[in-house]
Amino acid sequence: MHHRGTTFEITLDFLDHALMVRTADGRTKSFELGTGLAVADFDARIHALLGELGVDVNIKEEPFGVPMTTPFAQDVERASWDRGAIARFARVLDWSDSVFEEFSGWFNGKTSPVHLFWHSFDLAVTRFSGRPGAPIDADPVTREAYTHEVISFGFWPGDDRVGDAAYYSYTAPEPEGLRDQPLAAGEWVEWASGSLAILPYEAVRTARAPRTTLLAFCQSAYEAGARLAGWDTTSFESTWCPTPGQLQQLRASAAADFGRTKEPS
Repeated sequence: MHHRGTTFEITLDFLDHALMVRTADGRTKSFELGTGLAVADFDARIHALLGELGVDVNIKEEPFGVPMTTPFAQDVERASWDRGAIARFARVLDWSDSVFEEFSGWFNGKTSPVHLFWHSFDLAVTRFSGRPGAPIDADPVTREAYTHEVISFGFWPGDDRVGDAAYYSYTAPEPEGLRDQPLAAGEWVEWASGSLAILPYEAVRTARAPRTTLLAFCQSAYEAGARLAGWDTTSFESTWCPTPGQLQQLRASAAADFGRTKEPS
């Protein structure tokens, strides 16, 4: 980020359990993260660090996309930091990132970086067809995100609606009949007014070949959405990886593990 002539970054360190602010000229400030540090205290400390470095930017001090609504500066109720759970979460993100990066290399069109969404904490990567999407009635951020056709994939820690952590994929705008398409692994579920392909993290973790399982899930969800939406998939194929033989082997391996032999229609 840039502010008043200074370039800086804010890092949440899941290894040393700390928040660090580092400027481009080498200055650093940090504080420890742990149970007992309330959201309000976290908010005050980060502003203090930014102030000491001369980059105290304005922050909208309100939760977004989550059930709680207490402004950060007033939230003294939430003060948990489970080091064990956070370390496991970091390992899952690291492994999932490596698979999503490989999967991104299979696509020759416009694709987003693998990135962590700032409010829902899901790790995501998105492919674009290059064609405009249908206008949607939503908030300005969401409208901008879906101005063009997308097929997205990600890892999500889960919530009360889906329960445990899972991998997901969706196509927007959603073509008719998407939920009837076969997946190499996982299932389609109804989500809001559309469909979401869901593969539980536990199914990947305990699979004979976790990487193959996740790649097969992503590839089959992409093929289903792109085929029904009429994407020019041939022009989006990588010229070297994966080969048709590798894709066939990927599908066969996943089909054998999950007992699925139905071919896409």
